[in-house]
Amino acid sequence: MAKARIARKSTWVDMTAFVDVAFLILTFFILATKFKPAEPVEVKTPSSVSADKVPEMDAFLVTIDKDGRVFVQMDDPKARESIANNLNETRQLGLTPAEIRSFTNAPSIGVPFANLKELLAMDPEQQKNVKQPGIPVPDSTGGELYYWVRDAMSTYAGKKTTWLIKADNETKYPVVRNVLDAFKRNDINKFKLVTKFQDAPVGSPLWNSRQDQIKKASSGT
Repeated sequence: MAKARIARKSTWVDMTAFVDVAFLILTFFILATKFKPAEPVEVKTPSSVSADKVPEMDAFLVTIDKDGRVFVQMDDPKARESIANNLNETRQLGLTPAEIRSFTNAPSIGVPFANLKELLAMDPEQQKNVKQPGIPVPDSTGGELYYWVRDAMSTYAGKKTTWLIKADNETKYPVVRNVLDAFKRNDINKFKLVTKFQDAPVGSPLWNSRQDQIKKASSGT
């Protein structure tokens, strides 16, 4: 006698809820992540064993490429707007409100004051394609960078500001020295150099200390 066959039905699972959760998580990470601003130039920094992280708030960064071009970057759009207004008045730049807004949205600046108005009159895509010559820092006076730092100090007054210098490994020392002079003329004697992290030599006191920290973290003590 033939056995009756039980018809097999395909299994259907409603994945809508899983998809919704996946997109929710993705959206959360997109909204929660602070996107890093575009670097003005490619800079290959020297290596060091320091593990300090670059702060994300109240930081003023001076970048120097291998050709000695100098750029400034500020993390806060409100700070950029304040500095733009100050420089527009003190250096008589003649910037329009639209050009000041353009400055506020620019991730970095690397042109002389004489060319700043022309740069800011361009749209963002045009600005990206312009090879900026760098802020003039020709000698121990600090050049035009002195005024950038001075107005940044005024903008960040009352805040714990981190002053940063990021120089290429091939940058000539006289350029770095002139940048330091711009800081010193503004009585800024405490700043940090941005470097590429490398681990401490095996067996050194710093290496041993970090190994102890790793062990403590893994053991939960």
